[in-house]
Amino acid sequence: MTAPAQPKKIVAPTVSQINAEFVTQLACKYWAPHIKKKSPFDIKVIEDIYEKEIVKSRFAIRKIMLLEFSQYLENYLWMNYSPEVSSKAYLMSICCMVNEKFRENVPAWETFKKKPDDFPFFFKCILKAALAETDGEFSLHEQTVLLLFLDHCFNSLEVDLIRSQVQQLISLPMWMGLQPARLELELKKTPKLRKFWNLIKKNDEKMDPEAREQAYQERRFLSQLIQKFISVLKSVPLSEPVTMDKVHYCERFIELMIDLEALLPTRRWFNTILDDSHLLVHCYLSNLVRREEDGHLFSQLLDMLKFYTGFEINDQTGNALTENEMTTIHYDRITSLQRAAFAHFPELYDFALSNVAEVDTRESLIKFFGPLSSSTLHQVASYLCLLPTLPKGEDTTFDKEFLLELLVSRHERRISQIQQLNQMPLYPTEKIIWDENIVPTEYYSGEGCLALPKLNLQFLTLHDYLLRNFNLFRLESTYEIRQDIEDSVSRMKPWQSEYGGVVFGGWARMAQPIVAFTVVEVAKPSIGENWPTRVRADVSIHLNVRDHIRDEWEGLRKHDVCFLITVRPTKPYGTKFDRRRPFVEQVGLVYVRGCEVQGMLDDKGRVIEDGPEPRPNLRGESRTFRVFLDPNQYQQDMTNTIQNGAEDVYETFNIIMRRKPKENNFKAVLETIRNLMNTDCVVPDWLHDIILGYGDPSSAHYSKMPNQIATLDFNDTFLSIEHLKTSFPGHNVKVTVDDPALQIPPFRITFPVRNGKGKKRKDAEKEDEDTEEAKTLIVEPHVIPNRGPYPYNQPKRNTIQFTHTQIEAIRAGMQPGLTMVVGPPGTGKTDVAVQIISNIYHNFPEQRTLIVTHSNQALNQLFEKIMALDIDERHLLRLGHGEEELETEKDFSRYGRVNYVLARRIELLEEVKRLQKSLGVPGDASYTCETAGYFFLYQVMSRWEEYISKVKNKGNTLPDVTEVSTFFPFHEYFANAPQPIFKGRSYEEDMEIAEGCFRHIKKIFTQLEEFRASELLRSGLDRSKYLLVKEAKIIAMTCTHAALKRHDLVKLGFKYDNILMEEAAQILEIETFIPLLLQNPQDGFSRLKRWIMIGDHHQLPPVIKNMAFQKYSNMEQSLFTRFVRVGVPTVDLDAQGRARASLCNLYNWRYKNLGNLPHVQLLPEFSTANAGLLYDFQLINVEDFQGVGESEPNPYFYQNLGEAEYVVALFMYMCLLGYPADKISILTTYNGQKHLIRDIINRRCGSNPLIGRPNKVTTVDRFQGQQNDYILLSLVRTRAVGHLRDVRRLVVAMSRARLGLYIFARVSLFQNCFELTPAFSQLTARPLHLHIIPTEPFPTSRKNGERPSHEVQIIKNMPQMANFVYNMYMHLIQTTHHYHQTLLQLPPAMVEEGEEVPSQETELETEEEATPAQADIVPSLTDASFSQETSASQTETIPSHTGASSSSEAVPPESEITATVAEPVAVPAENNTPQDATSAPRETK
Repeated sequence: MTAPAQPKKIVAPTVSQINAEFVTQLACKYWAPHIKKKSPFDIKVIEDIYEKEIVKSRFAIRKIMLLEFSQYLENYLWMNYSPEVSSKAYLMSICCMVNEKFRENVPAWETFKKKPDDFPFFFKCILKAALAETDGEFSLHEQTVLLLFLDHCFNSLEVDLIRSQVQQLISLPMWMGLQPARLELELKKTPKLRKFWNLIKKNDEKMDPEAREQAYQERRFLSQLIQKFISVLKSVPLSEPVTMDKVHYCERFIELMIDLEALLPTRRWFNTILDDSHLLVHCYLSNLVRREEDGHLFSQLLDMLKFYTGFEINDQTGNALTENEMTTIHYDRITSLQRAAFAHFPELYDFALSNVAEVDTRESLIKFFGPLSSSTLHQVASYLCLLPTLPKGEDTTFDKEFLLELLVSRHERRISQIQQLNQMPLYPTEKIIWDENIVPTEYYSGEGCLALPKLNLQFLTLHDYLLRNFNLFRLESTYEIRQDIEDSVSRMKPWQSEYGGVVFGGWARMAQPIVAFTVVEVAKPSIGENWPTRVRADVSIHLNVRDHIRDEWEGLRKHDVCFLITVRPTKPYGTKFDRRRPFVEQVGLVYVRGCEVQGMLDDKGRVIEDGPEPRPNLRGESRTFRVFLDPNQYQQDMTNTIQNGAEDVYETFNIIMRRKPKENNFKAVLETIRNLMNTDCVVPDWLHDIILGYGDPSSAHYSKMPNQIATLDFNDTFLSIEHLKTSFPGHNVKVTVDDPALQIPPFRITFPVRNGKGKKRKDAEKEDEDTEEAKTLIVEPHVIPNRGPYPYNQPKRNTIQFTHTQIEAIRAGMQPGLTMVVGPPGTGKTDVAVQIISNIYHNFPEQRTLIVTHSNQALNQLFEKIMALDIDERHLLRLGHGEEELETEKDFSRYGRVNYVLARRIELLEEVKRLQKSLGVPGDASYTCETAGYFFLYQVMSRWEEYISKVKNKGNTLPDVTEVSTFFPFHEYFANAPQPIFKGRSYEEDMEIAEGCFRHIKKIFTQLEEFRASELLRSGLDRSKYLLVKEAKIIAMTCTHAALKRHDLVKLGFKYDNILMEEAAQILEIETFIPLLLQNPQDGFSRLKRWIMIGDHHQLPPVIKNMAFQKYSNMEQSLFTRFVRVGVPTVDLDAQGRARASLCNLYNWRYKNLGNLPHVQLLPEFSTANAGLLYDFQLINVEDFQGVGESEPNPYFYQNLGEAEYVVALFMYMCLLGYPADKISILTTYNGQKHLIRDIINRRCGSNPLIGRPNKVTTVDRFQGQQNDYILLSLVRTRAVGHLRDVRRLVVAMSRARLGLYIFARVSLFQNCFELTPAFSQLTARPLHLHIIPTEPFPTSRKNGERPSHEVQIIKNMPQMANFVYNMYMHLIQTTHHYHQTLLQLPPAMVEEGEEVPSQETELETEEEATPAQADIVPSLTDASFSQETSASQTETIPSHTGASSSSEAVPPESEITATVAEPVAVPAENNTPQDATSAPRETK
């Protein structure tokens, strides 16, 4: 097995190259956005560019990238397009630009929407060109570009403009392309369609001939395209050289077919056309499939197409077909063939009279039909309406091979999809891992097509949905596994020894050579299966390694996945490993198999179980692990060994590799998805169609749900009646009590519930009444019953004044149905989530709510806020491993809760003991929960009932107030409560207090009754299960935990009614879906009532490491984003309270009317300026430093030394002014830059007490969901914009800062980017040189936007800033030193009391401390010159992926440093005037 050669990575052009390009010069003349005087439109420009730049370079991506980036499509092509100027070059240029936008994953259709009138004409021209002869005007390469464009159109059905054109190609009238007999057969199958067909015919007759001809062209388009493809396919020779253009055309065509088959709206009519064209038969018999090298990808795509053409779905109704229905279809086909044979072909009598099972295999079909002549086969096919009838006496024109394959492939028995899936090994093997058509390398550029499923808006059935996600999840894991194997095995340096064996010249932390491997058990298969139920093996290794690494190996837990690898290197001892050459050949890798650890064996050969007991200490260094092998894989390997005489894979392994536990849960998730596909997936009816992307997207909104709830208790949501009134603008609020003193929260609100199915009213007056009624809310204040006399009995209250959109989100969340909340940065998503949880908890105490988030951090934030509300903590439970990070002393994990229950039980029994004593009852009532229950029933209740009978109303007279207190039986028990308990003011008040006291007592016994189970269940595990299934009302976990543990939760009988998902736009599609199915259905229905998703699809999507899965398969699309694209209604929160209004403007253009909360204008921290800096945000232009801009020591590991030094210099400057270091975070868009900045901080100021380290140095992607007061951002790139073109990344980057944002970038590059214009136009409106006010200390009293009283200094470049900071630091050190000297010279009396006089020794220490710090802080003129030698390779200074500090170079002594530092560059005084400040940017340009 040979690995393909490494593909070239596309190198983006540099700014200087961009500026030198012919395209750029034309852009500056004709369409660049920043040019004021543009030349008039000239069609010749388009012709020239197309011929000279695009065709001449063979559609080189670099050229097309440049054109697209220069806004060629937006500002020139489409703006000036009209039927008059349409030409081949014009059409092709537009298609190239649209395809490039899809490749870059940026919105492609926006431009067309702005000028839609000419699109229909343009689209018709494309259709015509796609059918043109290949040797005519359009070359095959150009037609491949057109196919790709059409594919993008078919995948953009949610865009109205596109859909209106595409629908004309794919609808019932396209069946004109069927042969008449087949059409008749199809219409007979579905009688309803015949009615429509007759209607279509009538309408056609009314059309004028030209329009009819045009319509016929469109309807036959796909049939003709298929015929054209078949002719191209047939022109591929078997062994002579073939042009790659032909191969690429064929691949793209099959990709288009797959996409049409995988969407129900297109498949419904197209599947019959495809079947009638026998495309699959032509393809499988083609020469291209037989060409090993060129046809590999084509064959894989063909298998995908075959899968989708036979998909288990009814094309007309869209319902999934069961296994029985599929079998019936198969039997019908065979029996109709048998009938035809019996009636017309005597030579097939034997076939006609056999039973189905005997004749439906490929072998038997070939046996019966093989001997027949071609003409006879043609006649059989025409009887089945597969081919047109053969005129009498004529011979068929089809090959015999084709006719035979047509009949056999149609009638052979098919293995069902679920069976195929169950027989599939879950671990990837070497065949998949290094196959770049399905697991592309990191160099994937988006050019070719791949044999991968795509996640778009719609899916055929739930099975299809799960299967596509299953395959993609499996392949994405495979990509990560490949990286791990390549890393570990190459570190082990396998070489060939002199005797032909293997010798390892290196070592790896994550891999060990195998000493012995034996298969110890192969269990019998289950009934009906042909693979063993389990296969176990023992792997022995020799752990002659450091202790901590040995601990890691010994710490392998049950279910951890490892990989067994066979290498047979051919390279002699000492050969260097070359990362640029294919990995597999170099190390001689032969096999890879996965396994799952059962445990390590002890000295007696028994598996050491995981548990609380300490693990036994094993002697020596030899360790053996018992592992489970994949039974499916084992069966396949053994069959291969026996049937084909291949070697036994399991006797060859020589390396075992483990992986990091956090990244190693792929097998459990895949098993979960597979189990889901094997059970009847019961999704609630109101969700089913929305999940598949069909029907009315708003059908699950609470306003359309049949079980809408009229009256809801909003508990502590509203702070006052005024707050309530402002929360429902446009509604009339009727309060049930008139006294303002009683209009206090909590409120119950009755909403007008309208069912959409009401009859239409003609009466206008009634309609008015109706709308009036529909806007009236009835508000009823109610009093929470007294809970007892102790201060802690008072309920905790919400203190947040929610805005009206937040209230709408809370209201929607309390109602049944699907609620989607879009929460821009800083709009209080978590507060809304917590309030919804609290309100559901109080309104529906019997219901249970599941909380799912993407990260542990978000779960912890939610939990900390839930703790502050009125929710009993015994009802909270947290599953998973993140509970350790909760910032409360309380432990909400399963065992933490068990301990809480046991401790609480003891506390409550103590209270019972106290109560028993206070009532003077003998005996031991507080022995167990059971005895306490009897005590309550016989002693407490009787006393309370007697008391009530004494003090309740006797007739009309109110009892005396004093009686309430006099007869109260529990005075002694409540003696430790604040006294007096009874106020004696009124009978009602005192009665309420007495009842509150009883409620307090009753609650003790209610809780004890609930805790009784923990007395009966003895083990911690049983108790924790009981808590999970019965006790907890609010259960929280991460989406990963849900995916891993689904099997266990379902087995336990876990139940829940509501799901709330936070960070929903960051969760993978499949990981969002699994939490819906963590319970067994009740009577075939799901008990799920509410699904609340809170997220922000304008911020970053789930992390997908491989670009191909991310872009080609669209795997990064979360379910939340897909729902938004489909059109599910959302509640958009519209007021942020995180950042200054000016900073919010940098990203609020991305959201629907996002404004600011009042406190953003009112609080002093938002209105005060940032000390020492003229602006609250600034874009600072950074030119090349020592001739280098961005560099790339490893692929995608981008660094920019000039920016890194500049960022750190500004950070040091801010700290020296007095800014707290932990209020500043440094962000960057690439990992390489993150490591470089961390390195520079370690070198310059990390250990310096005067400066310190920033709160975080990390990437923008990692910092999502966090914030800080001041953000310094480095954009790194100087050649191409890179992944910041994704507007979602820009939004995250711009929205992390609260008070100050300073961005370092190459302005000339970023300001031209179309997607980033709204933010960069604001940034470039300010000067592009850093403006500082060095004499203004922190904090300042200057208001934001005021002119400073101190002098402003303009920093032109990084060396100047570094010098400036160095001098500032030296000055600070000297003044501190001088201050110490003065203090020493003062007589003791002059030193104030409490102020220590530093002794001579401490002073020396201070100086010593200062010296290394000064040495560390040397700016780039000395230290940074280290980059001069290494700027080419960046090897010494720049850490590779480790991020280890590279400050090992010797730092020169202070005297040398001071000598080498140049004077700070003097800035001319006139530059400081405000007029000149605005001219600063011109200099940089």
